[in-house]
Amino acid sequence: MKRNSLLGECLAEVFGTFILILLGDGVVANVGLAPRLAAPAYNWNTIAFGWAMAVVVAVYVAGGVSGAHINPAVTLAMAVRGTFPWRKVIPYWISQIVGAFLGALGVYLVYMEGLRAAGMPNVWCTGPGSIFSQAFWGGAGGQPIGHYSLLNAVITEVFGTATLLWGVAAVTDVRNLGVGANLGPLLVGFVVLAVGLCLGGPSGYAINPARDLGPRLLGALVGTKGLFTGVYWFVAPIIATLIGGVLGILSYDFLISRFLPEKK
Repeated sequence: MKRNSLLGECLAEVFGTFILILLGDGVVANVGLAPRLAAPAYNWNTIAFGWAMAVVVAVYVAGGVSGAHINPAVTLAMAVRGTFPWRKVIPYWISQIVGAFLGALGVYLVYMEGLRAAGMPNVWCTGPGSIFSQAFWGGAGGQPIGHYSLLNAVITEVFGTATLLWGVAAVTDVRNLGVGANLGPLLVGFVVLAVGLCLGGPSGYAINPARDLGPRLLGALVGTKGLFTGVYWFVAPIIATLIGGVLGILSYDFLISRFLPEKK
């Protein structure tokens, strides 16, 4: 088998996205179930940092084989940009969704007893029911304030995914400031952390169609209710993120890339 074969790249995308969701949804389950400490000990910052570290580990693991897109929005953006072949887009997308589904299965196995005791809450995906107003174990938390509409969630996902692509484009652009010592995955994790801390509230910041759809499918299979009610699941975490990714890479190229000096 060729080391750079499409099969190898797809397997790396499966594995990388599996790790992303195993750790990312894992921190959500840890926060929601909170068996060791009362709810105030776990907060949004814990989730944001957990997801950022999940991205770092996943990109370090899979990056050398597939580029570690681990995100259909990134794959589409790179294809639109012309730096990724269109023939690989669908295989990458399928691999990413499969990996996300398997990662969610891993979370289910790790937190199985707690999830069952809590009535199988939504620790899987964004949208209604995914932000806890209280810990299921360990004490009550604060009540959420206000409500965000589908339109607001769509706008959030477009901006959040565009920000992700600005960061990815800058980190991988050798003509820009440059990233040395193999620090690229760490800095991409920092970008995800920034999105989570600064823009994540209205929608839960999917910024990745596979990250949302794969676990949503697993959650529905294990008994979490309401995951496919209405159109939110398709519009905000899938359509809006794909649009945001394309807008992000095109705006980076238009506003930044074309003004950078040629690499000597």
